[in-house]
Amino acid sequence: DEVIRKRLLIDGDGAGDDRRINLLVKSFIKWCNSGSQEEGYTQYQRMLSTLSQCEFSMGKTLLVYDMNLREMENYEKIYKDIENSIAAAHEKISECKKQILQAKRIRKNRQEYDALAKVIQHHPDRHETLKQLEALGKELQHLSHIKENVEDKLELRRKQFHVLLSTIHELQQTLENDEKLSEAEESQETQMETENKQ
Repeated sequence: DEVIRKRLLIDGDGAGDDRRINLLVKSFIKWCNSGSQEEGYTQYQRMLSTLSQCEFSMGKTLLVYDMNLREMENYEKIYKDIENSIAAAHEKISECKKQILQAKRIRKNRQEYDALAKVIQHHPDRHETLKQLEALGKELQHLSHIKENVEDKLELRRKQFHVLLSTIHELQQTLENDEKLSEAEESQETQMETENKQ
């Protein structure tokens, strides 16, 4: 008797199944009012069976609760990773903008050097003009190499940013799919419990 009372006190509020609790109370009343030892034993076995079902339901609920807590922690970590990735992407975009401005300045300088080269070509001192043209040619070649490097780096940053956006999209899709799957599993468990009650 004392064991059953303790089980009722422990499991009555934790299982979350009113129907099982009601059945358990009714079985307990029948057990108390049983007229024969055989009937009392039958009611006793029913109470133990109902208690086992309540314990199983409570255990399953606790497992689902713990799983949801772990999923929430995992989602928070994923969200933080996404935020960090977005912040890094903004920094890369800012860096790419600076590189674009640098490339524009290089292009402008190249145009100015081209214009200056045309003026130098009309200079009366041929030897000095050739020396200046040679120096300008080297400078233009150097600037062209710098521009190519900047353009290559800019293209690489664009590709990296595209991959980053794709990864973020896939992570968001995975989170949505996990949430839908969790809802479907909970719905299926609820339906199975309803069918078991019937």
